[in-house]
Amino acid sequence: MAAAYLEKLNDQQKQAVEHGVSGERGDASRPLLIIAGAGSGKTNTLAHRVAHLIVNGADPRRILLMTFSRRAAAEMARRVERICAKVFGTSGSAMSDALTWAGTFHGIGARLLRIYAEQIGVDPDFTIHDREDSADLMNLARHELGFSKTENRFPTKGTCLSIYSRVVNSETPLDEVLRAFYPWVSEWQAQLRELFAAYVEAKQAQNVLDYDDLLLYWAQMVADPVLAEEIGGRFDHVLVDEYQDTNRLQSSVLLALKPEGRGLTVVGDDAQSIYSFRAATVRNILDFPKSFTPEADVITLDRNYRSTQPILAAANGVIDLARERFTKNLWTDRQSSERPRLLTVADEADQARYIAERVLENRESGMTLKQQAVLFRTSSHSGPLEVELTRRNIPFVKFGGLKFLDSAHVKDLLAILRFSQNPRDRVAGFRTMQMLPGVGPQTAGKILDAIAADPEPLAALAEIPAPPRSGEDWAAFASLMEGLRKGSSGWPAEIGWARQWYEPHLDRIHEDADTRKADLLQLEQIAAGYPSRERFLTELTLDPPDATSDQAGTPLLDEDYLILSTIHSAKGQEWRSVFMLNVVDGCIPSDLGAGSTHELEEERRLLYVGMTRARDSLTLIIPQRFFTGGQHAQGDRHVFASRSRFIPVTLLQFFETGSWPVVGPRATERAGERQVRIDVAARMRSMWK
Repeated sequence: MAAAYLEKLNDQQKQAVEHGVSGERGDASRPLLIIAGAGSGKTNTLAHRVAHLIVNGADPRRILLMTFSRRAAAEMARRVERICAKVFGTSGSAMSDALTWAGTFHGIGARLLRIYAEQIGVDPDFTIHDREDSADLMNLARHELGFSKTENRFPTKGTCLSIYSRVVNSETPLDEVLRAFYPWVSEWQAQLRELFAAYVEAKQAQNVLDYDDLLLYWAQMVADPVLAEEIGGRFDHVLVDEYQDTNRLQSSVLLALKPEGRGLTVVGDDAQSIYSFRAATVRNILDFPKSFTPEADVITLDRNYRSTQPILAAANGVIDLARERFTKNLWTDRQSSERPRLLTVADEADQARYIAERVLENRESGMTLKQQAVLFRTSSHSGPLEVELTRRNIPFVKFGGLKFLDSAHVKDLLAILRFSQNPRDRVAGFRTMQMLPGVGPQTAGKILDAIAADPEPLAALAEIPAPPRSGEDWAAFASLMEGLRKGSSGWPAEIGWARQWYEPHLDRIHEDADTRKADLLQLEQIAAGYPSRERFLTELTLDPPDATSDQAGTPLLDEDYLILSTIHSAKGQEWRSVFMLNVVDGCIPSDLGAGSTHELEEERRLLYVGMTRARDSLTLIIPQRFFTGGQHAQGDRHVFASRSRFIPVTLLQFFETGSWPVVGPRATERAGERQVRIDVAARMRSMWK
């Protein structure tokens, strides 16, 4: 009976699930690396391994499962519950509920820091800054040091935070980071060191941690052998998903928890490592087996359940040319006579027209718009296509843009809650007070200075004279903060109280207040799913929703729409038909990503990831002429392009090649029209010389 839940797994998946599991406590001694190819059932395999450990006696409370989003962790827990239910019946749910240590690296880090806070000299009531709050605090330190008034332009707050973050997450010295990724700011190295020191001091004085601190402090904890043994001893089994997307700091944490690899399983695909701009490194997964003595076992999942065999043959051909990788050859039972198309067009305008026509043709043949996607290397590449789709009234959604929690009104409400949770959080207090009429940056700063020395800062607000022009709003604000401090309303009623106080100010600050109020109600609904204000603020900061601000709470006018997405945002997704824009040198690989061998290899992996999103149909488009902006020393310009170097002549056998429009009387006529337009434009330019 216990083996019935493994029946639907293929041989490689079953081998990965059962590897080393034995004994009454589900012991798994040898470290294991599962190389899971695109579409190979990675999530299902990992969920079955967790369930198999539990079925064989492992205590689910002593299993640490780390994923890259809370949604992925929740989905994993649901799958484990269903599998366990087949074996244990109704008690399967209880088994899954006991899987309490499932979450993201940052979320798990935050929990452990609160548990061990006093042992490492941290106040357990710390609050966590998101990226924008961190940038604001960095900017405060930048101003206080006078770096914003230098004769030569000092790096912006966002750039400074990016440099700081890369240094921390890559465990690389500042001078090396500047030389490799920010050469244009190398002259400011000494000032950046001073700025980062001031930034750290400000965080510690205000009892706040930023996103990177959650890993950095965790790594510092496990650098102590006694603490490392204690924390690692909490868990019999540690399983990590998407290991190819980890950075050096995450890897050092993991190896410190389980230095001998006992009970350690990591899952990933080196061929899908595409996030080096977040300091992720493919070396973590490539070097994992040799991190232990004896080396970790490696099991490869190469059966694909997504794409047709011709699509996989082309994708395999692209990744086979990689300089270093784990060998695998994706295969499938899904046969097809349709090879991927490699299509040449004259320019981006023809590229856009072709996609619009094909998308509509596919729709007429029964394929919805949502089952089709257009992928591109950089967000700006889709501009001409967006114009064409709008002209033809084809609805589309583009992935990317402003995140839900980055919108001003949502950040305002969260700032109120953060300030009430931690009155020493100067960024939250600064933002909160400026919502009041008549309170600007200078007044807000003076108020924060005045209450800082009081043991009950929020209670002290009621004793401060109301700022000029704030009127009755000041008394209402002081009452709100005192009530939130006491927690008299309870959670989640507190966020409702804060929202009701904020809405009149929302009407005053923003013209589109009604739309924004819908977002705040949505945030309040999200809050109801958390047991406390602390958990809500912590987890929402670590893993925000994906909804964009202008869509949150507002249904789309069309029930069907085309997907436009960068390749980075498309990872993990799939569509029946996929079009890839600008598969030419200068775009894939990007001019900015062709400076070194490891950058080129990541660009190759990007193409591979894009190709493996397609289930039934894949079209790679090669415009012979395209516009490029911001990538060249010569500035924005049109360039003549050649097919991506990642598809050499030897790989053309895997593609159906052609051009569009098809040569004929109509195509000749269109080409003539295009030449006339170009000539007229040239004459118009010459008039002004």
